[in-house]
Amino acid sequence: VAQIEALGRRASAHPLSLADEPGVGACVAAVTERYGRLHTVVHAAGSPIDQPYFSAVTPEQWRNVMEADVNGFFHVAHHTLPKLKAGGGGSYVYVSSAGLARYPTGDVLSVAPKGAVEALLRAIAKEEGRFGIRANSVALGVIDAGMFHRLVETGELNQAYLDASKRNIALRRFGTAEEVAEAAAFLASSRASYITGQMLMLDGGYSV
Repeated sequence: VAQIEALGRRASAHPLSLADEPGVGACVAAVTERYGRLHTVVHAAGSPIDQPYFSAVTPEQWRNVMEADVNGFFHVAHHTLPKLKAGGGGSYVYVSSAGLARYPTGDVLSVAPKGAVEALLRAIAKEEGRFGIRANSVALGVIDAGMFHRLVETGELNQAYLDASKRNIALRRFGTAEEVAEAAAFLASSRASYITGQMLMLDGGYSV
């Protein structure tokens, strides 16, 4: 645990951009050299985006989010897949968006790249399953954690939005980080050993 915490402190001091393909490769090599076999990749990285309508998205915003999120995932998968195969199999779990099932207005910079990554996950599931590789995703609705707090603080998500969102959720509440972690851990574990190429909706019934 102390070693992992030390790595975390160094990572926070020198953050790695997933758009940096050589940097991603070096990170994967360092982790596998230090800890041995790689058997699970949980990809929960995303860009700190605003929420413009599609008509207001600039070419620069589009390029930045696609480079960071889509190419970033490709870089991670490109460098980790050989490690998973060398160890006899493994699992990818991608943190995706319920917006792929029911689109929320103003969320194109989040949903569009995740749609592309979902296609990459299906490719991995279909083509690499014979090597014991599984690839799934957890599609999140509104989670009371992380970027959600920033959007509330800046007013991009006002009280009217929050009230309307809860009315659109069957369970009438937002999700928690702990619930996301439980779903990701399940898909990564042997309990989900016959599940691949699937998107688990963790949205409280938003997409129903």
